Amino acid sequence: MTDAADADAQWKPRVNPWIIAATVALAAFMEVLDTSIANVALPHISGNLGASTDEGTWVLTSYLVSNAIILPIGAWASSVIGRKRFFMLCICIFTVASFMCGIAASLPILLISRVVQGAGGGGLQPVAQAIMADSFEEKKRGQAFALYGLVAVLAPSIGPVLGGWITDNYSWRWIFFINIPVGLLAVFLVNRFVDDPPWINADTANLKKLDYVGLGFLTIAMGGMQIMLDKGEENDWMASNFIRVFAGLFAAGMIGLIWREWLAKNPIMNLKLFKFKNFAICTFLMLLVGGMLNAGTVLQPQFSQALLGYTATVAGEALTMGGIALLFVMPLAGFATGKVSARNLVIGGFAAFIAAFYYSSTHLTLGMSFGFNSWLRVVQVAPIPFCFISITNAAYVGLPRDASNQVSGIINFARNVGGSIFISVTGAFVTNRTLFHEARMADRMQMGNPAYVNHLNALTSAYGTVASGPGAAAMARGQIYQQLNQQASAMGYADVYRLLCWVSIAMMLCAFMLNNNRPGEGAPAGEGM
Repeated sequence: MTDAADADAQWKPRVNPWIIAATVALAAFMEVLDTSIANVALPHISGNLGASTDEGTWVLTSYLVSNAIILPIGAWASSVIGRKRFFMLCICIFTVASFMCGIAASLPILLISRVVQGAGGGGLQPVAQAIMADSFEEKKRGQAFALYGLVAVLAPSIGPVLGGWITDNYSWRWIFFINIPVGLLAVFLVNRFVDDPPWINADTANLKKLDYVGLGFLTIAMGGMQIMLDKGEENDWMASNFIRVFAGLFAAGMIGLIWREWLAKNPIMNLKLFKFKNFAICTFLMLLVGGMLNAGTVLQPQFSQALLGYTATVAGEALTMGGIALLFVMPLAGFATGKVSARNLVIGGFAAFIAAFYYSSTHLTLGMSFGFNSWLRVVQVAPIPFCFISITNAAYVGLPRDASNQVSGIINFARNVGGSIFISVTGAFVTNRTLFHEARMADRMQMGNPAYVNHLNALTSAYGTVASGPGAAAMARGQIYQQLNQQASAMGYADVYRLLCWVSIAMMLCAFMLNNNRPGEGAPAGEGM
């Protein structure tokens, strides 16, 4: 072993790694929180800035597109100015852009500010994870990733609650202003406690090495995908020329990106890492885990508001118990990584997902209480730490230490892309299944059906005290149709949970393909496909 390699192997951070983990987790929490905190404030933002509801959704889309484009380039940026400086730069950009969002006087200014904010935030998640991976020895990485997992899972859960409360009691502008003191504190702490390891050799000459062609393909692919997913359902998907154009851009961008990144000398996304079996499988699994996490965070508040009559704030509060449960489960999962192999933990986590989604699909009713609604959230999120931490840990197995920036960038990129895909797909699935159940139940609403006739007569008699005979009958039929719509919607939501159950079964089967490393230890370097 050379002197340089020996120095790399013996390097340790100058402060307690847990101080470093808490420092970078603070910045990552701020960024992840911002991906969901604006959701419930969109009607207020649109109304205040004189925009339509459809135009208001670009507040979310503009952030997500910019965020996804920046996610994979952390490794290159770190090679130019150093990982610590890049991390601090991202925090500063995010903080300044948050202030600009808060004072925006028009929708175009807000959208530009959100694009800048997304660009700053895109570097925070992967770099924070890479710093944690390098700050801890392998046997303790699982516990460090438990803290990061708590950030990644808890922030989207409390975002709607916090955003609804701030918007209802103050102003939507404060959902952006609250980032300012957090950002300033994060910059101070990172500057004080975080250092770059010796294998990160920053050189401004690397500025010329950015794969600008690959970045262009990535921008086209992510922009096309996000707009297609965000606007697909309201434009009837491929029946719309608008959606077909962006679907084509997405397909062309992805094909060009894969071709370019495989051949490029200095790719922004090192696709050759997919030669390592564990990394390839973990990336796919993380895409699906990110999808299920984000889909669940959107589906349950939608169900609560549309069918149970909850306000935005109360619907967000129903997610709170899931966040509290994670505070207890996440450390347990981190501890388990040192006792149980990553593969077995992933398999166990997906088995719990199967049970959770099946239970949700069979117990989702229009008459469930707030307490049971909160309990369903607990059931759905409890398996996430075991999957999230173990997949993240297993992704690094067999890879060289200097690949940590690329690994974290691609893993986080996959998680975010999975979230975008699943939010759109599950939303469309609920709509389609609701229409299916409506048509099936409407066929039974015939005068030859005794159950329908008896129910119609009972309602007509009840409304007879406030309306004439024909009017009472019309009110009765309207009531039955409303009940049909609500029941069909509830069945549509139950179906989507059943779909997630089947996805979890497929994921568990994939998890059996992971290398069965010893708890707390990595596999031999270079173990590939």
